[in-house]
Amino acid sequence: MTAAAPTGAAPRLPIRLTVNGQAHDLEVEARRMLVDVLREDLDLTGTKVGCDTSQCGACTVHLDGRAVKACTVLAVQADGGDVTTIEAVAAGRPWGPGLEPGLHPMQAAFVDHHGLQCGFCTPGMIMSALDLVARTPEPTDGDIRVAIHGNLCRCTGYQSIVESIRAGAAAMAQPREARDGVAGS
Repeated sequence: MTAAAPTGAAPRLPIRLTVNGQAHDLEVEARRMLVDVLREDLDLTGTKVGCDTSQCGACTVHLDGRAVKACTVLAVQADGGDVTTIEAVAAGRPWGPGLEPGLHPMQAAFVDHHGLQCGFCTPGMIMSALDLVARTPEPTDGDIRVAIHGNLCRCTGYQSIVESIRAGAAAMAQPREARDGVAGS
């Protein structure tokens, strides 16, 4: 008895994702990971591939409002979901319509408090930090360390990252006018 010959390409399944506020109808192989669809199909390369085993956290995005490691989520599992990547954070989209492009307060805190060096882990760190602050607006250093325990940084030693997240959370708690130096009316 002989084995059946391959019949060609793997079957593709239709999925619909809302990514950074924009709807996308895609056809993907059932085995494709969300990170690959984001990077290769949608050209959103801020989401990094570091390990492909969920150990480093460089691929962290938000799926339906929660931080997930996109290298462990099948694209078909995200069907119908709302995905936010670091590109939307930079554009200000998660924080409301009408915001001008620029750094989000958490991103600015990473710059101001030296929470990045090479920058490879930074998108995942920021996405994890934003998930934490959404649930715990005034996190302790312990809360921060638990929230980023699945994100690896090979450069900073983590203390500056903890300080950055603490400062970013504090900045996010301020009214927008105070953050931007604009007098309220």
